[in-house]
Amino acid sequence: MTFRNCLCKLTALAFLVSAVCQVKAQDPKTPYPNMAPLEQYLIQDRNAEIALGQSAAPDSISRDAEVLVLGRRGYETAVKGKSGFVCIVQRSWTAPSDDPDFWNPKLRAPICYNAPAARSYLPRVLKKTEMILAGRSKAEMFSAIATATEKKELPGMEAGAMCYMLSKQGYLSDRGGHWLPHLMFFTPPVDPAAWGANQPGSPMIAFPDSGENLTVFLVPVRQWSDGTPAPATEH
Repeated sequence: MTFRNCLCKLTALAFLVSAVCQVKAQDPKTPYPNMAPLEQYLIQDRNAEIALGQSAAPDSISRDAEVLVLGRRGYETAVKGKSGFVCIVQRSWTAPSDDPDFWNPKLRAPICYNAPAARSYLPRVLKKTEMILAGRSKAEMFSAIATATEKKELPGMEAGAMCYMLSKQGYLSDRGGHWLPHLMFFTPPVDPAAWGANQPGSPMIAFPDSGENLTVFLVPVRQWSDGTPAPATEH
């Protein structure tokens, strides 16, 4: 092999390696790049899903709440309520669009919404779910939600809208498992600093969401819905 031939082959190899690296850089892989088969998101035992949804809040709250379960076309009422609270088990597509768990079929997020949140925030969850189960893409779903919010086809956040997420049976992500028991508050867009959120030493976390025209505040608490303490090490 001549020096010229060897140089040509080395140059070609270097070009190939560079091209492969560029493709990988432009196409980052995620553990869940696409939606899994629907069966993996469903809970076959209806009573188990009801109980999981109710575990989001203490029994004093969840026992009189309406409970929704996920069907093949969207959420369905499984238990009629009388308090205004609504408990459901959310699935992965309610996460932000860049969340690596967006299509994670293992995700189960028990939530109990109070009446203001059930009227003003829950419709967004139901709409997202209906679109995803109808075969709409992630991009189409987020675009439709943003448009519906801008046109006021979806309600704005009511004062006092909040929810309980106190279930230690939930699975919120591969990174944090069931994380910590916490409360969530939904408001119109607001500077998180006005609530003291995201500040050193503050227990409050905030996530502004311009696409849905709201701000979400999280406040971790020290007790699960069954009354047992959350281990301090989980911080």
